[in-house]
Amino acid sequence: MPDGAPHTAPVFGLDNSYARDLPGTFVAWRAARVAAPRLLKLNRELAEELGLDTATLDGPLGAEVFSGNLPPSDAEPLAQAYAGHQFGGFSPQLGDGRALLLGEVIDRKGRRRDIALKGSGQTPFSRRGDGKAAIGPVLREYLIGEAMHALGIPTTRALAAVATGEQILRDTALPGAVLTRVAASHIRVGTFQFFAARGDRENLAKLTTYTLARHYPAVASAEPPALALLGAVTEAQAQLIAQWMAVGFIHGVMNTDNMTLSGETIDYGPCAFMDAYAPGTVFSSIDHQGRYAYGNQPGIAQWNLARLAEALLPLIDPNEDRAVERATDVLQGFVPAYERAWTDRMRAKLGLAEAEDGDAALALGLLAIMEAERADWTLVFRRLSRVAQGDASAFRLLFGNPAAVDDWLTLWQARCMRDGRPAEVRAAAMDRVNPLVIPRNHKVEEAIAAAVWENDLAPFEALLDQIQRPFEEMEGREAFVLPPPQSFTENFRTFCGT
Repeated sequence: MPDGAPHTAPVFGLDNSYARDLPGTFVAWRAARVAAPRLLKLNRELAEELGLDTATLDGPLGAEVFSGNLPPSDAEPLAQAYAGHQFGGFSPQLGDGRALLLGEVIDRKGRRRDIALKGSGQTPFSRRGDGKAAIGPVLREYLIGEAMHALGIPTTRALAAVATGEQILRDTALPGAVLTRVAASHIRVGTFQFFAARGDRENLAKLTTYTLARHYPAVASAEPPALALLGAVTEAQAQLIAQWMAVGFIHGVMNTDNMTLSGETIDYGPCAFMDAYAPGTVFSSIDHQGRYAYGNQPGIAQWNLARLAEALLPLIDPNEDRAVERATDVLQGFVPAYERAWTDRMRAKLGLAEAEDGDAALALGLLAIMEAERADWTLVFRRLSRVAQGDASAFRLLFGNPAAVDDWLTLWQARCMRDGRPAEVRAAAMDRVNPLVIPRNHKVEEAIAAAVWENDLAPFEALLDQIQRPFEEMEGREAFVLPPPQSFTENFRTFCGT
């Protein structure tokens, strides 16, 4: 379709079950119109997965649609209501202050998935914010979401990024953008908190029924439904956080409004991947107390689940004491579920096929040395596969004192002998779970800076290409493999982008 030609709103095949089944949980709304939308990136693979027409959307029509100027003709745009604990303090009303749910599609695998705009202007929940987004945070979310997807971690994904032609005022004027996000759903712990805080048991019950049917149909008929939901979400979050920890991912803002009931990672604001292993690592500019540090993430997940349990208490049992007791029993399952999931992940990273009781201790022993020696999280595990094949030289060089890891290597090699895998099989299995390339923070910043200040998307495209193939060995990847200088990491901070 040539520039300047009239556009007709496409049909996405949206179902809009949230709008249909949950009245009272949202406000119908429209995106703010932007003056000069320009498509920066269409995720063609994802668009095809959703059954969308990539040929017509990858151009001017897509810019109009994904900016919010021309929503799909079958969309029912709405801003969802939710509350949330932010850094431990409760806000009874947050809601979509700069996002709109357009509706849901049933993708080619039969999965129901939300399509939503982020940065599409003010809504009734904006709390004096402008509701807009800048190009930098939009591209960060695109990159990190695609990296997590390539790593096999449940995540929301970016469908499109559109420049708006506007200047967004933050600390300085920045070029504006809108992200189109795809999620299993946008139902959060904070969604339940919103109705619980108002004593709105009717909508709380409807939301519980809807969430079970959408995400956990296998337990949807269990009694009481709210307790079944709490148990399913607890298990999903235990698995998700273990996956985060296994790749060194730091979410950065694990507020209850940023924890999904589906078990997907959502809201890539001040997130980052850790370089040198340090459990206290924090990159977020607003996390002054280190609440959401890398090592705190499992505990924060359990804390958030306790807030979900509090919201569900009236539906768990009419007797509050019994409801608390039953919810507590479920919540106490988080720690063993997480520890099992984490140990399974670490066992795979160490190349072990069979389980032994001492495997968690073996992994923790390596982590203690890594912390003391400031060894790089990603490269330590990746290069360990070379040790399995008989060459420990590159692995040992990752430690300030290479001899510090020798005793551990002796223990690990003895464990591998008991495991019985052939060396080449073990090494190949390790390389399938230990990435070579992650979105290194300095490369993400380079890509964002080039796009924002030079209108150059080439570094973004180059980084995107690399992180979509995290496990492959190939020529020319060295610049994306190595960590940044320590001087970069010491001064690096991430921002929410609001």
